[in-house]
Amino acid sequence: MPAPFLTPLRPLVRAVTYTRWLHLLVGAVVPLAVALIYPGLSAPTLVDWLVVATLPVPLVAAVALVPSARRAEGLQARLMLFPGKHARVRGATDGDTGISAAPSASWTDRGRTALWMVFRLEAGLATWLLSVWLVQCALVLAGVSVEEPVAEALTPSSAPAFLAPLPLLALLGLVVAGGRLDARVARRLLGPSVKERMAALEDRTERLLERNRIARELHDSLGHALTLAVVQAGAARAAKDPEFTDRALAAIEETGRTALEDLERVLLLLRETGRRPAGASPGLDEAARLLDSARSSGARVDAEITGPVEDLPGPVSREAYRMLQEALTNALRHAGPVPVTVRVTADGTRLALLVANPVPDGRPPAAPGSGSGLRGIRERAALLGGEARSAVKDGEWRVEVSLPLR
Repeated sequence: MPAPFLTPLRPLVRAVTYTRWLHLLVGAVVPLAVALIYPGLSAPTLVDWLVVATLPVPLVAAVALVPSARRAEGLQARLMLFPGKHARVRGATDGDTGISAAPSASWTDRGRTALWMVFRLEAGLATWLLSVWLVQCALVLAGVSVEEPVAEALTPSSAPAFLAPLPLLALLGLVVAGGRLDARVARRLLGPSVKERMAALEDRTERLLERNRIARELHDSLGHALTLAVVQAGAARAAKDPEFTDRALAAIEETGRTALEDLERVLLLLRETGRRPAGASPGLDEAARLLDSARSSGARVDAEITGPVEDLPGPVSREAYRMLQEALTNALRHAGPVPVTVRVTADGTRLALLVANPVPDGRPPAAPGSGSGLRGIRERAALLGGEARSAVKDGEWRVEVSLPLR
């Protein structure tokens, strides 16, 4: 058959269509159980069915006030209305289903849960009655004797037998339409609340910030190591001095080993293995290692560190170390083994960092503020409530950073 004619029949071959129908029928269990007690199911009238549909409403609404009721309804809706791997993941929200599986955290959540449970009760009872009645109609039209019909007055008794398939077709339409309505209402009433959406957004923002931080760690650490290795290898080749070459190779080995340690630590974070990294991120109290690496590459580093840098707050110390590393890397990469001035000053309120080097031909190595390294320095400073500037001044390329300590 042509595709356009098959489109309306596709829902009939999907398992989700019938799990949704079953989800609706399960909602009829409570009113039918109540009906067995009062008014009973022996030849019920239309008024009796109205009573059956009304009596359980206060009980269901009271159950909805229990916070865990929302979780139970959410998990059941995921499993039966949206079957699949994503439906079996327990969490506050689910991006595929749009159904929350968290307990009620507010009276708004309780109210939405109560509306959902009442809807499920009424829709389930209506679906059960219509399903039974349509099957009964098909049997009567086919000449099968049916005792105690659900609604005897509405059951045809003298229609042609060839009309027997029509009630079954109507039942299939009810299964498809009822399931879609059930899923749509579930998304509306069991969807994540504003508080849950905000929590999910904050969690996603935290993950993005963590990824950006890891990307900066890799850029700074590996970029610094590779730059030093290139500069040192070039200087050793140009010097043609065995002693200098040995020192350069030793420096390259030490720099590479440090870079591998940093890479392993970052990869552990990315893999989320649950194991803590072997070593913590270096702080500004280890700045001597950076300065020695720069000197081993041939640069003449004039460094002066004043103040109790070993007592700096952990985040400030770690980020300042990375900023100094990136500034030195930029100086070596763009200007080569030139004189570099490093000034680090810490007092009780602020940390000041200055890295300056002569600019070849009086021109900056790049447009002021450009490059991922300089952008990373500015971002690190901004996250700590400080500021970073980079510009040419008096024939020098200067990177200046100011960070608050409180």
